[in-house]
Amino acid sequence: MARIAIFGATSAIATSCARLWLSEGSSLFLVARNPDKLQVLVDDLCVRKGPAQVLAQACADLNDFERHEDLLAEARRALGGLDVLLVAHGSLPDQRACERSVNATLDELRTNALSIISLVTLAANLFQTAGHGTIAVISSVAGDRGRQSNYVYGTAKGAVSLFLEGVRNRLSRSGVRVVTIKPGFVDTPMTAHLEKKGPLWAQPQTIARGIARAVNGRRDVVYLPGFWRWIMVIIRHIPEPIFKRMSL
Repeated sequence: MARIAIFGATSAIATSCARLWLSEGSSLFLVARNPDKLQVLVDDLCVRKGPAQVLAQACADLNDFERHEDLLAEARRALGGLDVLLVAHGSLPDQRACERSVNATLDELRTNALSIISLVTLAANLFQTAGHGTIAVISSVAGDRGRQSNYVYGTAKGAVSLFLEGVRNRLSRSGVRVVTIKPGFVDTPMTAHLEKKGPLWAQPQTIARGIARAVNGRRDVVYLPGFWRWIMVIIRHIPEPIFKRMSL
């Protein structure tokens, strides 16, 4: 029975992960910003969990970096230890608004990059001391190459992916796994304003199953669904003079 902490637990993907892991017998510590949404999720999970499973929660704004260490300590106390950390929080910036405002850009980088880097730094130290555990972080295919339509978001996700690569390299001999999750287009409330047509769009439940497999597997970087790995190979190798003329 795994002991799993989910930061950003009320996102659509994280909620699907929580339900899946609970059905497999795991104990959960859930962190989210919105207390009402968090309570709805906890109430739903309470009727699903078994008597031996622990289900605990904490409400926090993860942009408050000073709370991160206490939240990780609270998760360990509630669960009696920690086997898996899933970092799943974030926002989808308004690219045009960020282009007009330095403050808007920096706010989005704080949410989508710096807050995650803070959490992973602290978790890496805890897991290294324990000598085991898995840190899984939801990044994005958007971080693989800067595109005019979402380069602020892509910058944040690219920074997270590169940071995770370094942490993974550092912890490779310590018994701790660091898994970078790179979803493509996912049908969630965060993408509600986007047109969702075609085979490239996935449901949160599909991504959650892929995350669960990744946590239990051996791969360091996982594209979800898997075909995104090959799409991004192509996009990364488009020559820059051609890429600049494309509307991506």
